[in-house]
Amino acid sequence: MREYFLRRLLLTIPTFLGATLLVFVIIQLAPGGPLEQQIMALRMAMGGEAAAGGVAGQTGAMIPESALQELRRYYGFDKPILIRYLTWLGVWPREIESYIATPGQPRNIGEGRQALVEKTPEGYRVVDAQTGQPLKGWHVEPQPSERGEERVRIYRTGFSGILTGNFGRSYTYNEPVMHLILQRLPVSLQFGLIGFILSYSICIYLGIQKALAHGTPFDLISSTLVFIGYSIPGWALGAFLLMLFGTQTFVELFPLGGFQSDYYAELSLLEKILDRAWHFVLPTIAYTVGSFASLTVLMKNSLLENLSQDYIRTAFAKGLSERRVIWLHALRNSIIPITANIGYIIGLFLAGSYLIELVFNIDGVGKLSIEAVFARDYPIVFGFTVLAVWVRLLGAILSDLALALVDPRIRFK
Repeated sequence: MREYFLRRLLLTIPTFLGATLLVFVIIQLAPGGPLEQQIMALRMAMGGEAAAGGVAGQTGAMIPESALQELRRYYGFDKPILIRYLTWLGVWPREIESYIATPGQPRNIGEGRQALVEKTPEGYRVVDAQTGQPLKGWHVEPQPSERGEERVRIYRTGFSGILTGNFGRSYTYNEPVMHLILQRLPVSLQFGLIGFILSYSICIYLGIQKALAHGTPFDLISSTLVFIGYSIPGWALGAFLLMLFGTQTFVELFPLGGFQSDYYAELSLLEKILDRAWHFVLPTIAYTVGSFASLTVLMKNSLLENLSQDYIRTAFAKGLSERRVIWLHALRNSIIPITANIGYIIGLFLAGSYLIELVFNIDGVGKLSIEAVFARDYPIVFGFTVLAVWVRLLGAILSDLALALVDPRIRFK
């Protein structure tokens, strides 16, 4: 079994690369990206009213070509898409420092340092402006200028990407992506954990009761309600619950949004817990209702199947009580399919809450990612993609591990 899980872990590497490459290519090729948005903003700022009307050809000359090239370079669109992906991974060198300089004139390169570009018969070289010593690792590249003046770009390269722990900086917030995700992840984890516990505890018990009362009015009514909830998207149900219980139109029982009150920091520990619980009621209902149908029906059908097995009839024939046969013998085998689904449910709860968080105005990872999609904030979108892919992959492995633990007949090879 150890070899099996080792192979599964190794298999996550090509799966991760394939999933992230697919998302990377789709997002990079989608129109309306940050480069187009920045160009449009510059045209509007320079009085390009024709550009706002959709006539790009009349305003394209307003932006100098050097500025367009600088924008393409900043956003990485001056390189092929595969190079961009490898750079994002951190296996292809990227520019970690880049400056425009004029040969013969000192250029500040940060931390009180100044670089001087000297022109030699062999080309250009970069030296320290104070000591005249060559600066290692710096590259020089001629830079076009509309005014005809001689300019060069000096830059250093290095490996920096998600594999090195650098997820980039957000275009919108101008902060490291990992900092933004870690800042909002606890909120999403709280919803995920609460939804996971509620779903499994309620659905397992409900599935058992439906199996024992198969064909009765209780079974039919509960199935109808469960499948109605399953057919309604969580975000739509959340909007309906807000209108019903969060506004003065009907019954104003719960907050209209957010996950805590404005005066949360002034509350005691018990008051903080109650305040969070008050805010969590409606989002949690919308968060968990979609998983009720699949888990409940899976539990019911699994228990019904086991109740019809020969070993159950043998247990009844031996005189064992109905409670002992159902809750000890039948339930033990019936819970195996539920256990096998645990990894998928975890991945769904941790990575699939963006629309619900948006509806309830909850500052979690989901809301952050969906707003990044609208704003074409690529670093956040790619960072969330990495989180979602890894959660799903590790969830699948966790499902196999849980299945092996609860079912001794399973032997992965």
